[in-house]
Amino acid sequence: MTTADERTYFMKIIEHMNETFQVKRLGKHDAKIFHKLIRLFQEVFEEKAFLNVGESYLARLLEKNDFIVYVIISGSEIVGGLTAYELATYYSEDSEIFIYDIAIKVEFQRQGLGKHLISSLKKHCAQKGIKEMFVAADEEDEHAIDFYHSTGGDAAKVIHFNYSLNKE
Repeated sequence: MTTADERTYFMKIIEHMNETFQVKRLGKHDAKIFHKLIRLFQEVFEEKAFLNVGESYLARLLEKNDFIVYVIISGSEIVGGLTAYELATYYSEDSEIFIYDIAIKVEFQRQGLGKHLISSLKKHCAQKGIKEMFVAADEEDEHAIDFYHSTGGDAAKVIHFNYSLNKE
């Protein structure tokens, strides 16, 4: 399957209470959908940040082969999604995947949808020969930690440092 085909690929993933959910990898023509996903992230993560980018920027981002966005759709509603980056490594010709954000609308959580997003990303990795994915989780976010364990993730003790470059 080519990258262009993969980006428009729909797959039925689960039926629950007469609802059909589909997962889709977004491409450059899906900026409006991506915009909705970002709003969903803000809602689920309870962030008040204002979306400060236009759809043309989102389209350029979606056009990059190393930026991955999957959404879960129920009818015409975005109910979940994830964003991830493919990172080239220098110690081998392999890449790794960093999951940046993953969220499911509160009313759709605990129905297996997050696991289907992870599964979709794993399939993407298998097609590209990528052998490693990783994600950061706050130590106090037990729900996220339990979720990543349930999807086959192994916890690693690391300390993540942030550098705020806007401080003087």
